[in-house]
Formats: sequence, C-alpha cells, structure tokens
Amino acid sequence: MTVVAGHDGSDCGDDAVALGAQLARATGEDLLVVSVYPQENPIGPGRVDAEWVAYMREQAEEGLAGVRRTFGDDGVAYRAVGSESAAHGLDDVAEAEGASLIAVGSSRRGARRRISPGSTGERLLHGASCPVAVAPRGHRDRSGASLERIGVGFLDTTEGREAARVAGSLAERMGAAVILYTVIAPRAEVFSPIIGWDAEQAFLATVREDARDAQARMADTLTVPVSCELLEGEAIDALAALDEREVDLLVCGSRGYGPLRRVLLGGVLRHLIRRAACPVVVVPRHSAESSHHQAG
Repeated sequence: MTVVAGHDGSDCGDDAVALGAQLARATGEDLLVVSVYPQENPIGPGRVDAEWVAYMREQAEEGLAGVRRTFGDDGVAYRAVGSESAAHGLDDVAEAEGASLIAVGSSRRGARRRISPGSTGERLLHGASCPVAVAPRGHRDRSGASLERIGVGFLDTTEGREAARVAGSLAERMGAAVILYTVIAPRAEVFSPIIGWDAEQAFLATVREDARDAQARMADTLTVPVSCELLEGEAIDALAALDEREVDLLVCGSRGYGPLRRVLLGGVLRHLIRRAACPVVVVPRHSAESSHHQAG
C-alpha cells in the first residue's frame, strides 16, 4: 500500500509530506510525494501551450528535488503529474496506486497548529475516493513524532462505525491504541427550562448510558487497545480542542448521503476541519453501506 502526499512547493506542502511520512513509517507503507502542475493553458496556440506546460512541469520537478533533499529517498518516491487541478491529479494518482490515503497541508492563511484546508484540500474533502488526512500548519516540526494514540469522533451511525473500523485498522498496523470520543450536547440544547431538574438529570443519565453502551459495542469489535471518553459541550468545540496531549491523529466519518466511496463533509465536520488542533483523517462512505440498503 501507498500513502500519497501532495506538495505545492510551500511550507504547508512540507507539512503534508511530514504527515504522510509519519503515517507511512508507522504502517510500513511506501510514501509517494506528488506535485501537480497544470496540464494545459486555457488560452493561446498549441505551441505556446506545450512550452508553458513543459515550464510548469520543470518547476514542479525542481520543487520535488527540494523536498527530496529534506525527506530523502528511503521508502519515498517523487512524481510530477499534469492535471486540470491539483485535487483531480492527487485523486487520480491515489486511485491508480490503490493508495490507503491522501495527505494534504493546510492553507498558508490558517493559524499555526490548526487545520484550515486550502482549495485543494477542500476539493479532496468533497470527493476523494480514499481517506484524506489534513496536517495542521507547522506539522513539519513534529515529523519525527510517533503516532501512538488514534482518536475517533464516534457516533453510533454507519459513518461513525466505519471511522472506528478505519482507526482500528490503522492502529493495528501502527501498534497504536484507539480512543473513542463521543460528545454529549450541553443541557441547554436538550432541555426546556420547564422540564424540571429530576427529569433533566434522568434524561442526561440515559443519554450517557446509551453512548457508553454504543462505545463498548464498538470497542468489542476492534482488535487493539481501546478506551472510551464522553465529552460534554458543542461537538465542534470539544473535538477541535483535542491536540497532541490527547491524540496524535483524529479519524472522522463523512456524512451519510452522496456518492458511495467518496469523502463528503457534513455540517459538524465541515467546521471541525477548519479548527482542529491535530491531524484529521476523513473517511469516505463504504460500499458495504450499499449492500445493507439492498438487503433491507
């Protein structure tokens, strides 16, 4: 298997390669660093277009040479690819290689140590055929860190269970542990002031018990060490606050409608992916879901 990391010639591209290298090293996979250059110029005669494409390819290859000097050749390959867009190019390479995931960096305008996908990351997060990992700005400074704790933003849904399964598979190959995080909504979101204190506490206890039961059922299906955490608050705030002190990687499932086997962001994840403090892996919907619907 191969991890594909997209590099755009910037420091944020170095962040993507650093995350890709961490994942490849931890799973024993190869790393393929890809720089995508525009395949054709939308205007001008064909001769000029050919020269322009050749120039852009040369620039991409020069950029990759710089990346090679930093990350070396041990288990790493480098490729310049022409495509209509960086997102299409990376996804096409990932499909052709049967890649396990695509790693991208954050926007140069984003806050340091936070995720904020640029245009390429945004497009991949709305249509990639394999999981997409987004590195926070400055992640290259942590390129030597090990990946030992994989968090999961977990709900007892098809997408939540798929995210947990992917996290479990990664953890098994990495020798890592999994932490299932379920966020319980604040009381003010759930209760009317007239419901009464006793009824409120009873309902909260039921919600927590149901969440713990769902976590326990999921944990029993995984073959790696699993711990479970209940967080209270806004889902986006609670998950975005997780950083390297709690987890090394956070895995989330994409929303429950849209094309099968494609990443597609839902409302919470769309906001989380702009604020998270640790690398986030977004998992596409699994084709097994179609079998479930056909059987029903």
